[in-house]
Amino acid sequence: MVQFYGVVMTADSLQGIPSVSIVVKGQHRGTFTNEQGVFSIVVMKGDQIEFTSIGYKPRLVDIPKNLEGNQWSIIQLLVTDTLYLPATIIRPRPTREQFERDFVNTKVPDDQIEIARQNNDAVKRRILARGLPADAREAANYYLKQSATKYSYTGQNPPQNIFNPLAWADFIQAWKRGDFKNNN
Repeated sequence: MVQFYGVVMTADSLQGIPSVSIVVKGQHRGTFTNEQGVFSIVVMKGDQIEFTSIGYKPRLVDIPKNLEGNQWSIIQLLVTDTLYLPATIIRPRPTREQFERDFVNTKVPDDQIEIARQNNDAVKRRILARGLPADAREAANYYLKQSATKYSYTGQNPPQNIFNPLAWADFIQAWKRGDFKNNN
């Protein structure tokens, strides 16, 4: 693990950029810069780090795989990103009949209630839940449960469920459901 820290600045005036998003590419974790453009995050050797901010071109930085030590600092310069949009010409509808025809044939997107109803389908819920990472409460509860289990068996061996018929029944049900299949 490497403590990656530094400052994100504008390339033209060398001023710190606040609220720059710093994300470890391919993972769901990151940080952002403070008011002075300073940041700090723990990364692994070989990770790709992406710096993004509105109004600036994104930058990718590779953490060296052969880095000696466990700290690496950087001064990252971001270049302003100017985007020119094509001109838009707004014209009124030529006739009332054409407006009525277009109005009747316009597809209205689903409202929030219909989207929620579609997301409540059991298959869709399972797909959505599989892709969600654990939130802070789940992670803390998992850690506390592990700690409580570890402390309750201090000085003795924890029980093994290999001879427990209820544990075998749970295992067989999980096998039938396909919980152990590789989903590649």
